[in-house]
Amino acid sequence: MKPSIANKYMHHQQDSELQASTRRHFFSDCAMGIGSIALASLMADKSLGSDPMAAIKNPLEPRVAHFPPKVKSVIFLFMAGGPSQLETFDYKPKLNELSGQPIPESFTKGKRFAFMSSSHRTDLLGFRPKFKQHGENGIWVSDYLPHTAGVVDELSIVKTCSTDLFNHAPAKLFMNTGTGQFGRPSLGAWTTYGLGSECDNLPGFVVLQSGPRGPRGGAVHWSSGMLPTTYQGVPLRNQGEPILNLSTPDSVTQTQQRQLVDTLKELNLKRLVETGDPEIGTRINAYEMAYRMQSSAPELMDTSDEKAETFELYGIKDANESSYARNCLLARRLVERGVRFVQLYHTNWDHHGGPTENLETHLPKICEEIDKSTAGLIADLKQRGLLDETLVIWGGEFGRTPMGEVRQSTGRNHHIDAFTMWFAGGGFKPGYVYGETDEFGFGPVENPCHVRDIHATILNQLGLDHERLSVRFQGLDVRLTGVEKAHVLKDMLV
Repeated sequence: MKPSIANKYMHHQQDSELQASTRRHFFSDCAMGIGSIALASLMADKSLGSDPMAAIKNPLEPRVAHFPPKVKSVIFLFMAGGPSQLETFDYKPKLNELSGQPIPESFTKGKRFAFMSSSHRTDLLGFRPKFKQHGENGIWVSDYLPHTAGVVDELSIVKTCSTDLFNHAPAKLFMNTGTGQFGRPSLGAWTTYGLGSECDNLPGFVVLQSGPRGPRGGAVHWSSGMLPTTYQGVPLRNQGEPILNLSTPDSVTQTQQRQLVDTLKELNLKRLVETGDPEIGTRINAYEMAYRMQSSAPELMDTSDEKAETFELYGIKDANESSYARNCLLARRLVERGVRFVQLYHTNWDHHGGPTENLETHLPKICEEIDKSTAGLIADLKQRGLLDETLVIWGGEFGRTPMGEVRQSTGRNHHIDAFTMWFAGGGFKPGYVYGETDEFGFGPVENPCHVRDIHATILNQLGLDHERLSVRFQGLDVRLTGVEKAHVLKDMLV
């Protein structure tokens, strides 16, 4: 090979290697690189002593809100599957009067429904439960929820909720993240990102589950999306170990465990300084949190210190049972300890009409499963002085149609135009009904409300401006309420 050709080849190879080397690699590979100098500086800081973790700020440290908050914590009771508003809170006597007759075409023209096959029909379907007026303001509640009716003076009920998506997993994702697309932060993640948590030995965002299975879509509903993973929801099991693989093996002593965590901390800190990767900071804090949770999580789950009257209030028959009722009690214990956001998922509310999901037998049964414990949670929070500073939310991803379905038994289709949610505590007006639907409960005729409005209002009560709470991602300022206009439901607030 001629010298000129050899030199040309060498220069080309050097250029390729240089292009492949980033500034981050350059600094980390230097014998006296900036990364090494920075780490030495951190380790030499006398204020850090022997603990390099002091250089890492706790991402869940409480932060100042945009404006004075009305609420410290949120408990979201998520009825996965889409509970029927027409059998619970939205009393429509015209449905029974005209049951079996076709709904006027003006209601359904241009509308889309989840099932457009032979199971879909346009005949109105009457309801089975009896409705009565309860509380000082005479709010209608069905006899499927007698205990909830007993606390109706604490509830602020929205009858005109609407959403954009009519299939379960996308609609759940929309209710939780403000979009049907994967990869966006959930409401709980946005909350802890904006405010941190007042509990340093439990996660800021905790998820509890009950029912025959988990919610369709799974963990994406409590994801942190493009936010650091420290803000994602942490599922707790209400039987056995609260978190799998959390307990220390019997062969490992407490001293050995602490030494292991400290060593990992030092190695991760060195790598964090070298790379600047924020996920390594999350990893450091995750190890520390897991170490603290080895004692705090079992203490949380041990309800032996609760009185018999408390178990009766929630309808808990066995202190060790795995149920929605026990999860409601755990939710109260979590917010007592300063956890910022607790979400309970209870399945299955998908009553189309079939062997395991109909309006005749299965809807009354699932209402019974959640009724006493939901009311018990409201009453317990109030008697402990926690309801004013805790926002309790009840609802699902959508509602059900006034029309029935042709299946083995009676059911209703998914409905996105008008469904019911309620709120308690947290600065919402008690004993209040917001919005009204038409004579069939198909759509709003007064005060329509979109999921984006609900999100904006929840954040508002936490002291967060939904237009300011954002994160820069791929050149866009991403926020929970998206780019379309959202309104705080001020008429619902005290």
